[in-house]
Amino acid sequence: MADAATRSPIARARSLLFVPGTRMDRFDKAHATGAGCVIVDLEDAVPPDQKADAREQIGARLPLCSAEVLARTLVRINAADTPHLGADLEVAAGWVAQGLGGVVLPKADAEALRRAAAALGARAALVPLVESLAGLDAVDALANAPQVVRLAFGHLDFQLDLGMRCSAEEGELAPVRFALVSASRRAHLPAPIDGVTVDTGNEARLQADVQRARAFGFGGKLCIHPAQVPSVNAAFAPTAAELAWARRVVEGAEQHMGRAFSLDGRMVDLPVILAARQTLEQASG
Repeated sequence: MADAATRSPIARARSLLFVPGTRMDRFDKAHATGAGCVIVDLEDAVPPDQKADAREQIGARLPLCSAEVLARTLVRINAADTPHLGADLEVAAGWVAQGLGGVVLPKADAEALRRAAAALGARAALVPLVESLAGLDAVDALANAPQVVRLAFGHLDFQLDLGMRCSAEEGELAPVRFALVSASRRAHLPAPIDGVTVDTGNEARLQADVQRARAFGFGGKLCIHPAQVPSVNAAFAPTAAELAWARRVVEGAEQHMGRAFSLDGRMVDLPVILAARQTLEQASG
């Protein structure tokens, strides 16, 4: 599904904002924040005794959405080790048929992904959340599965699964982030989505988290508060200086017929030219 993935709003989303399935009154406001996608949550944000109510609220709201809004909407279902997944898959299959953009699968592993794909049908776009050692072990299988459009990292649950106590900078998770970016590249998927910043009032922490994600090669980030969306969008977008440099590189490459040349004392060869083109493509996305 790699070709389809590049055309999906999910592929281009820099920010993906969660909305509880029990608070569909926030749905329109979430889309109005400028988030690339909105993820309606049936999992962590919904207590067990409210799962059925959340499914009803989602089911009543989605048919009222335009095709464009539906394409930018995902639903995070419950994990395979819970008693809620069967009912989630049953209703989500109908939402996919209506044009739902995708389904986020928590604590994904190869078997959970296979079950979800079989229940939701071939049209379902899937975003596996790597949140466990089993998910990490299967990361290449997840990335190469036919219906997967993008990988995402659930770093909080991953720490819980392994009993980790990470520092604020999360240097301990560097190998995992590298593994997700590498698996996405091998599978020709869009750059993966990094996990949430839970300290919603700490702009410095958010900026540090986004810059780390971008440095690793992630292309987007999960958000849990509307105020995080503008900062995340801006941080993943090329800066004005980066765009200006990229334009000059591409123009120079055209003038030199693709041959290496010097620009501001720096040698510009094919990797630099390709990086410049990628920067311009990111800006247009």
